[in-house]
Amino acid sequence: MTIQFHRRALAGLAVAAAAPGLAHAQAAAWPSGPVRLVVPFGAGGAVDTLSRAVANAFGPHSNGHPMVVENRSGAGGAIAGQFTAQARPDGQTLMMADLGANAIGKLLQPGLAYDPATAFTPIIHLVNLPIVVIVPAASRVRTLDDLAALARSRADGIPYASPGVGHVSHLASELLAQKAGVKFTAVHYRSGADVLRSVIAGETEFSFPSVSTALPFIRDEKVRAIAIGTPRAVAALPNVPAVAARFPGFEAMTWHGISGPAGMDPALVARINAAFRAIITSAEVKSFVETRQAAEVVAGTPAEFAALVTGDIAKWGPVIRDGNIRAE
Repeated sequence: MTIQFHRRALAGLAVAAAAPGLAHAQAAAWPSGPVRLVVPFGAGGAVDTLSRAVANAFGPHSNGHPMVVENRSGAGGAIAGQFTAQARPDGQTLMMADLGANAIGKLLQPGLAYDPATAFTPIIHLVNLPIVVIVPAASRVRTLDDLAALARSRADGIPYASPGVGHVSHLASELLAQKAGVKFTAVHYRSGADVLRSVIAGETEFSFPSVSTALPFIRDEKVRAIAIGTPRAVAALPNVPAVAARFPGFEAMTWHGISGPAGMDPALVARINAAFRAIITSAEVKSFVETRQAAEVVAGTPAEFAALVTGDIAKWGPVIRDGNIRAE
C-alpha cells in the first residue's frame, strides 16, 4: 500500500511539474487553425470596422492561419456573447468585447443565459472610443448648464436620441441626468444614422454618440458639440470641454477589447495578449483607429482589462437600477 501510494504521489508530482511546460507549448502553438473573431454587431459599424482592421493585420502573428470575422448581431450583443461563452477555451474562438455583451448584459437582461461577469476570460483592452454630447445646430444650448436649464424649464424634461437600450450613449445620458438632477427621456432609434438624423432635424434635443460618428456632422455645422464624455481631451475636438469639468468624476466611453471563453490557460492568454498588443500598436493599425475612429489605443494587460469590466459593472449597475432600465 505504501509503495503504491508513493508511486502515485511521484506520478502526480511529475504531471504537475510538466504542466507549465505543456501550457507554454500549447501557447506557443497558438493558433492551431483559423481563429474566429466573433463581433456582436452587424457589418459596417465602428466595432466591425475595428475588427476587420485587426483581422487584416493578424498575418505575422498567426502561424500561417487566418482570422475570420464572424458577425453575430442581435439582442444587444447577447447572441454573440452566449456563442463565445460556450466555445472551447483554446483561443480559437475569441470575441471583440463590448460593454453590453461582456459586462452589463445581465443587469439589463436578468434572464440572460450567461453571466458576463464570469463567462469570459478578459485578454486585452484594445481601444477607447470617446463619446460627445451634441445638440442641433439651431439650438440655443451651448453648455451643460444650458442643457440642464432647458430640461428644468419643461415639466416632462427633454427628449434625447439613443441608438438602443443599454448602449453607452443611453447610459451616459441617464448618468448625466442623475448628476445634473434633471429629467431626460430616451427616444430609441435603430441605428446611429437615425440618431444623427433626429438631432439634426431637431426631433430630439441632444444625443451622446461616439466622436467618430458625430465628427463629420460637427465639422459640417449640422450639430454642435458641447461636452466630451472622457476626462481627457480629444484631439479632434480640442476646444470641447469634458463633462467632468462640470460634474467631477463623470466618465463614459465606448470600449472594445478581446475576450475568450472562461477557463483559458494563463500562458495562452499571455500569448494572445502579446499578439493583439503588437497588432493594435503597430503604426498602420494605430494610425487607422486614431484617425478614422478618433480612438485611444490602450493595449493593456489581462488584469487591467478585467478591472475595467468589473469597474463598469459597478459603475453602471446603480444607473441601470435607479433608471429601471431593462432591455427585455
